[in-house]
Amino acid sequence: MRIPRFFCPELSLEQTTILLPETVHRHAIQVLRLKTGAEIRLFNGEGLEYEARLTEVQKRQSQAELGQKLTKQAESPLNITLLQGISRGERMDYAIQKAVELGVNTIIPVITERCNVQFSGDRADKRYAHWHGVMTSACEQSGRCFLPTLAAVTTLDTVINQADSDLKLVLDPEANTGFGQLQKPRNLTLLIGPEGGLTNIEIAQAQTGGFTAVQFGPRILRTETASTAALAVVQTLWGDLG
Repeated sequence: MRIPRFFCPELSLEQTTILLPETVHRHAIQVLRLKTGAEIRLFNGEGLEYEARLTEVQKRQSQAELGQKLTKQAESPLNITLLQGISRGERMDYAIQKAVELGVNTIIPVITERCNVQFSGDRADKRYAHWHGVMTSACEQSGRCFLPTLAAVTTLDTVINQADSDLKLVLDPEANTGFGQLQKPRNLTLLIGPEGGLTNIEIAQAQTGGFTAVQFGPRILRTETASTAALAVVQTLWGDLG
């Protein structure tokens, strides 16, 4: 039986017991119905992970005793930054979730010309908090103990000028270059368009900023499929898949 894992940023080396954060308590006790004595794992998102056991379960709080410190890591040797064009609802959630599962280190939500999502005030804050929750859940599920960075929402102009990697790629179904023609990088930035894709002007703008346009098949993929498929390809070629 798989042992539940929970993101617990309060976790530190000095502790032997820990009062579970409210979100972890709610998930472990109210959703999963775990009881006193149940085995769990806790990680702080910065590489620290412990085996733990619930020692006290109450209605509003619960406590765990920390056991063995775990040393197994699930991080890829390829450092990847994903520039994800913002899409609506579940499509963006899916792209973020799968990016975490596939080992991305940094996710930057990008506003592009065909972005149909409005960001202002409380709405922007709520969307960001929601995406962070999606990312955290994916980290718990996938066995990663380093939480990827979720950067602030930014514009395409800004992020193109700031991107600094050995290899910078933008997906373009009309490109003549395939992934297999590229040299192995140490770190990689990948730009994926939103629903409707990037415009020709945006692709040209990315290329002017040092991005290489690549394609990997004859079919046009949805944005959430494109990012997942492209990440699987680069991790197979240069990372830790396959």
